[in-house]
Amino acid sequence: MEVRLAAGQVLGVIGWSGSGKTTLLEYLVGRLAAEGLRVNVIKHSHHDIVLEPPHKDSARLRQAGAGEVMIASPYRFAIMHELRGAPEPSLEEQLARLAPADLTLVEGYKWAAIPKLEVYRPELGRAPLYPDDAQIAAVASDVPAPPGLAAGVDWLDLNEPATVLRWIQRRIAAAR
Repeated sequence: MEVRLAAGQVLGVIGWSGSGKTTLLEYLVGRLAAEGLRVNVIKHSHHDIVLEPPHKDSARLRQAGAGEVMIASPYRFAIMHELRGAPEPSLEEQLARLAPADLTLVEGYKWAAIPKLEVYRPELGRAPLYPDDAQIAAVASDVPAPPGLAAGVDWLDLNEPATVLRWIQRRIAAAR
């Protein structure tokens, strides 16, 4: 299943903590944005997210009971939405909140039914995800591809992030 938004596509970037997902994403987002592409990112966290100090006006208003608080400036805006016991919105609901983009990269949501790039480092001592997830289209790793890699899974050199960038560029071009 290829998840697409109004003007672009979605690609999950998954892997265990410490594998280098955020470092790779920084590189990819920077290069793709420099090419003039609009790139969105969703970063999922299992932890509470603190975006403002508790004494600031926006936090005080949220704590007073506001369902959403928007902070706006000439440089950026952010919306804090309190769930207050409601279920966490699905990835599809979160994607719908974003502005159109050429590509939306999703860090986390390991088990979502979206195309994925796994960042895999064996030295972390965690099993790879690609053998059990048919949605994983490529693996970026610092070791050579294993024998018997499933057909259709590309193996990319994590130490050469430009190869990952070219792989994504080809996906974007093929989707147009």
